[in-house]
Amino acid sequence: MDIVGKIIQVLPLQEGISKTGNPWKVQSYVLETQEQYPRKVCFEIFGEDRIKNNPCNVDDIVTVSFDIESREFNGRWYTSIRAWRVQQGNMLAQQPAPASAEVASAPMATPAAAPAQTPMSAPAQANTAPFDAVAAEETDDLPF
Repeated sequence: MDIVGKIIQVLPLQEGISKTGNPWKVQSYVLETQEQYPRKVCFEIFGEDRIKNNPCNVDDIVTVSFDIESREFNGRWYTSIRAWRVQQGNMLAQQPAPASAEVASAPMATPAAAPAQTPMSAPAQANTAPFDAVAAEETDDLPF
């Protein structure tokens, strides 16, 4: 999963020694989404190498790739959001459009194309037909 937002707080680094004697480090950050109704999300990066490879500072705009995990302890559930990659900037907005969208829009850009030859003329005719349940089932891509 990915989320885009601005880092608004860097929490103190937590470190310790595991039961097996291995040292560990966890760095937590608070991200605020850039939506109409912004949300705050606290995520963590586990491991010294990941912390070094994914630096974050306050006011950075980042795209965070993460996993969500919940654990039960003494009858209560705890959820953690563990980031495995943090990229500077809004990487979701920079991804190219799907190839099918580019192919569908390409004939529209050519003014010399005759209306009978454009692939868009068939869907326009389908849109003028009355809606029925059979047409809805054919266009429905849900698995159930």
